[in-house]
Parts: sequence; C-alpha cells; structure tokens
Amino acid sequence: MQILVTGAAGFIGFHLCERLLSMGHTVVGLDNINGYYDINLKMSRLSHLGITEVFEHKVAVSKKYGDKFHFTKINLEDKIHLPLLFKTYKFDAVCNLAAQAGVRYSLEDPMVYIESNIVGFVNLLECMRHNDVKKIVYASSSSVYGNSKTVPFSVDDKVDEPISLYAASKKANELMAYTYSHLFGIQSIGLRFFTVYGPWGRPDMAMFLFTDAILNNKPIKVFNNGELYRDFTYIDDVVQGVVATLTNTEFTKKYALYNIGNSKPVKLLDFIEEIEKCTGKKADKVMAPMQPGDVERTFADVSDFQKDFGYSPNTPIKTGIHKFVEWYKKYTTQYKLL
Repeated sequence: MQILVTGAAGFIGFHLCERLLSMGHTVVGLDNINGYYDINLKMSRLSHLGITEVFEHKVAVSKKYGDKFHFTKINLEDKIHLPLLFKTYKFDAVCNLAAQAGVRYSLEDPMVYIESNIVGFVNLLECMRHNDVKKIVYASSSSVYGNSKTVPFSVDDKVDEPISLYAASKKANELMAYTYSHLFGIQSIGLRFFTVYGPWGRPDMAMFLFTDAILNNKPIKVFNNGELYRDFTYIDDVVQGVVATLTNTEFTKKYALYNIGNSKPVKLLDFIEEIEKCTGKKADKVMAPMQPGDVERTFADVSDFQKDFGYSPNTPIKTGIHKFVEWYKKYTTQYKLL
C-alpha cells in the first residue's frame, strides 16, 4: 500500500512510519514541524527514518528506506501545497496524526487549534474527496469523554460536554469524518487515543516530564494532589492497533470509532513510584490542584476494537516505563539536547 501519514515527525507518527516501512509499505510522511515542543526531538525522529534534510513544500527521500519513504514539510491547512501532494501521489489510505496537541495549551492559544485541527482536517478530507482516496484512519482523543463518571469509557457514550477546546476539536473531527463518509463514501475510522507513552515520547507528557525532573533533581507538579487515574498505553500496542485498521481490507463498515487504550487505569502516584524504581531516585513531589481542562480519570473499553481488529494491548506498565527510562538516558546522552 501507499500510505500518507500526517504528523510523521510526531511521537505516534514516527513509530507508525517505522512499522509500516518494516512491513514493506510505501509511506509519504508530512509534518509542519512546529515549535510546540523541542524541534530537535522531531528532527532526531526523522533522522532515525533516514531523513537528514527537510524541505518546505518539497519532498525529501529517505537515505535509509530510499523511495519507500518520502517526507515533506507542509501545514495541514495549506490549501495550495496539500492538494499538490495528492496530485503527485496516488494514496491507498491516509492516517491523520497531525494536530495541535495539548489540553492545557488550548487554553492559552485556542486559534491554533482551530487552524490545525479543524481547518486542516477538512482540507485533508477535501483533498481525499477530489483525488478519490477512499480510506482515512484519524486520531481522536480520550479527552472527548470529558469528566464522564461512567467507566470504562465506551464509544457508545454521549460525548457532548468537552471541557477543553482540544477535546472539542477532536469531537468536531469525528463529526466531519462522518459527514464525508456519508456524502462521499470515504471509509473513516476514528481512534480515541488514551495517554500514549514510550520511547521517543513527547516532552510535554507526564512520562517525559517526570523522568526528566527526577533524573535532574527537579521538583514535579502532581495535579489534583495525585488523585488522577490514566489509562497509560504503550506505543507498540497503539501502533499495532493503528496498523490493523490501516491495512485491513476486509473491514467494510464506512464509519467507525474505537478506543485505543490499555484498559487498565493507573493511579498517578503509582506511576511516579514506578519511575522512581526505574531511575533509582526519589521524586520531589509538589502537590497541586486540578488544572482547568484536565479530567480525573480515563479508562478505555476496547472490546469493540478487539472484536473487529484483534486489538490486544499486552505491555505491562512496569515494562513500558523501564523501556522509556532506558531510551531517555540513551537519548539525552547521545544528543545532549535536553
């Protein structure tokens, strides 16, 4: 298959490209490489995929994978160069992982979420529509559930009360995908991600923040006084689920939504304790109140995903944390960027 992966320099996108390439697929990666977090980390991911130079609106060819992997720097909302990309390549499917991420940041700069997550997403759907690309798998988020008290979270639950603009933008993506599926026959599969962590992870996420602080003798903020539960999901399990939806040609339903989580919520304080064990150092915890836009608990019901695509997360939290800490130590020693 020839697959477009947007957000290819991002955490999940990088791992997905690597997996698809190892399977023999041809991948075109797209990312705008914005400065929301350390650009050096994004460039290091791309370098790992054989992309040593990045060209705005032009394609770079991988030195590792050759013509199997091309990469270009484009904004998803670019109404000139994104359509040209679709004219250049004949995509069998699109995986949209590009978005302005971050719940808390959406309170500071809401307009960037509208541009990237709303305008960018409909621009992508329009390119698919006009170039006869009939399948998209896209990133939604567990944040759409808001502060739902019904657990585990099911895709059949009502999700009309988002508590951040980020969550609202992801719910909007689901609605737009349904519309394009209904009107133009585009198969649309939305995946609600639940707190993904692992090697090459984002610096603004708890796993990276806590490990960095503990190893560098810095205090960590523990929100809601530690009374938070997250369905931490290891990156390899997530990629397995994304690949299954992208490459399955027998699944015929035109529109579907799934949770992609571990289905085993972990208390934040227990998560921190496990990092302490892996690093051999104690955390300097600063207890803090709940942050606006945050939710108290996430817990994924993945039964539908298991039934339809054989999704089976199997990485224990201890194993996942150990792998991240080992990667973090190697990365910071090798690149000396953080």
